[in-house]
Amino acid sequence: MAVQSPYNRYDKGVPRSLRPYPARTLVDMVGKTAREVPESPALFFMGSTLKYCDLERQSDAFAFALVEAGVRKGDRVALLMPNVPQMIVSELGIWKAGAVVVPLNPLYTSQELEFALNECEAEIAVVLALFYGKVKAIQPKTQLRRVIATGIKEYLPPVKKLLFTLMKEKKEGHGVRVESPDLLYSKMIRQNLGKKPSLSLPLPGDTALFLFSGGTTGKPKCAVSSHDSLVMTGMQVSAWFGDVLIKGKDIFILNMPLFHAYAQVGVMATGFVGRHPLALLADPRNMDDLFETIRNLKPALLPGVPTFFNAMLRHATVFGEKSIFGCLKICVSSAGPLTPGIRERIEQLTGGKFINAYSLTEATVATVLEPVLGLKKAGATGVPAPDVVVKILDDQDEKTELQVGETGEVVICAPQLMKGYWGRPEDTAAVLRNGWLYTGDIGYLDNEGYLYIVDRKKDVIKPGGFQVWPSEVERVICSHPYVLDAGVSGVFDDYQGEAVKAWVVLREGRQMTKDELRHWCRKELAVFKVPKAVAFVDELPKSPIGKLLRRKLHSIDEMVSETS
Repeated sequence: MAVQSPYNRYDKGVPRSLRPYPARTLVDMVGKTAREVPESPALFFMGSTLKYCDLERQSDAFAFALVEAGVRKGDRVALLMPNVPQMIVSELGIWKAGAVVVPLNPLYTSQELEFALNECEAEIAVVLALFYGKVKAIQPKTQLRRVIATGIKEYLPPVKKLLFTLMKEKKEGHGVRVESPDLLYSKMIRQNLGKKPSLSLPLPGDTALFLFSGGTTGKPKCAVSSHDSLVMTGMQVSAWFGDVLIKGKDIFILNMPLFHAYAQVGVMATGFVGRHPLALLADPRNMDDLFETIRNLKPALLPGVPTFFNAMLRHATVFGEKSIFGCLKICVSSAGPLTPGIRERIEQLTGGKFINAYSLTEATVATVLEPVLGLKKAGATGVPAPDVVVKILDDQDEKTELQVGETGEVVICAPQLMKGYWGRPEDTAAVLRNGWLYTGDIGYLDNEGYLYIVDRKKDVIKPGGFQVWPSEVERVICSHPYVLDAGVSGVFDDYQGEAVKAWVVLREGRQMTKDELRHWCRKELAVFKVPKAVAFVDELPKSPIGKLLRRKLHSIDEMVSETS
């Protein structure tokens, strides 16, 4: 049986195609909005508002200062900060200076940060003061020549700024002091307001963004996306929300971290395309901040991952203050399998719609989504967005396209696919072939074009939406003198959606507890990469040539001997 057209399941008014896409960038779109409705709110943060006119002027000033500091077209500028206004002002400024944005995870350990900076070859980094010392400590091992520091309080309203200065700044290490020749973000903005760099704005095909991804090999690499790819995804997602959301009015909560494609492209780009104000949350785990934002701003869109929605539903506010959630028209979950019952509970709480979505960093969030108003199917991720095509290929014979219900590798064709992996032509050739992205995910299509993901050909684990590469965790575990061998894989978790589990073979005569192993891992790994579950086993499943068979790790669980 052949797959029917997924367009049959589109909500009324959602177009099958948005071609031809305009030859514009997010810089163009923000500038146009700033000219047409300058007083409209662009960003909300902790009680303060940044208007579009301010966003434009400040990003112009930052761009001018970057050029004065020696940034040139094509340079990579790393960003190490949570979701704060400086992150978005910096991004627009970097783009206006002709450079490339490289958002990095603030939770990276020193070793991880060193690797990431060297992989992207960044020479400038813009960092929150809290991370300045960590960056300076590894700077001699990288190509960084200058660091720009900013403080969390710089965009707080007056009363909160004063309280932060008195109660948190010194105690928690937020004070901003820099060494020469480093720079202060606030000074760069203040001294250059009213100035613009004497450069032409970036072209749609220019490189805009490096986002780290494990690809199919498990080794972190920079996926390279162009400016027009961000606009394309923003237009597709904006069209998908159709008449449910009011453009120029309905607020998006930007709680997912901006170093992730989900927030960077799926939420921020969509917000700028539809002129939706963005409410920034620095810590997505802080439910008190989330609920205060919902009370005060009454946002319409709340993105998340299964872990986030699980935590939200368990919070006391959900039981005691249900009325505040009625403003939420759409909640979107991605980056992991849904826990049963989440959709029903969220829709009952908000009165709005809850949809699931699927995509990859390499696709620049060319998405598969459930219809907002239409049919949703248990276990399905949805149907392809406009101009996104999905097919299933035999993962043994990649020339053979499979039919309805047959399981194989998911491949995607879309206009916004990444250009490739930075500096890794062989890895790029392995996943980009003749305009198709070979995702490494295993799934199938039903007769109405709904996509189901059943496994991962690539082994990346996504606890709470973060990416964890098993080979990296295995390397750290195996560096312990008591460990002979280790295998790492993802297991279902009713809170995180997916959790990291390690199967460990100890050297003869050695003993170790799970807590001791986790403590060892925390020395080199970010907390979300540390195994939540540990099993001590006698041997690991291997192929005839000695290669670890990760898919078979789960089959030995019944023989596991776990040490508490």
